[in-house]
Amino acid sequence: MTKKLIAYFSRADENYFGGAIRYIEVGNTEIVVNKIAEMMEADIFKIEMKTPYSKEYKACIEEAKIHKFEDKRPELVSIPDSVDEYDTLILAYPNYWGTMPMAVFTFLDAFDFSGKTILPICTNEGSGMGISENDIRKLCPNSKVEKGLSLIGSEVENSDKEIENWLKVNENKKTR
Repeated sequence: MTKKLIAYFSRADENYFGGAIRYIEVGNTEIVVNKIAEMMEADIFKIEMKTPYSKEYKACIEEAKIHKFEDKRPELVSIPDSVDEYDTLILAYPNYWGTMPMAVFTFLDAFDFSGKTILPICTNEGSGMGISENDIRKLCPNSKVEKGLSLIGSEVENSDKEIENWLKVNENKKTR
């Protein structure tokens, strides 16, 4: 049996939903992570910035844009002591400026994921995975990065079947 870690970045507050901005108490990516946690046994780690993005959507995307284009690695509240005991990392995040939030880069930079399988999941409102899978491969060159799952954030409440199928496909790859 393999040991899995779900590491995720998620943001509540004002969010974009197919043309409108709405306030949410739980971020879309966190909803997905909670669904996965019901489907499998895994440890969970929330990637949180010491200085979080603004609660206002427009200010948040500007802050995220600056982080991306300055290649900034924001300081995190905490990181696990080690990831050595895990062989699979489910990495969940929203699409920020065509890739992962820079806090996810900070998390990935903190560890050596050599020999581990990484399963990316990206919530978005139509922009898909962006270049996040390639960015993960660059940051973790000695890991196996499987095809990610792109989920429309405003539809995550109804994504159980899609998540379950994706997890089954990736579990079957390990038994071949």
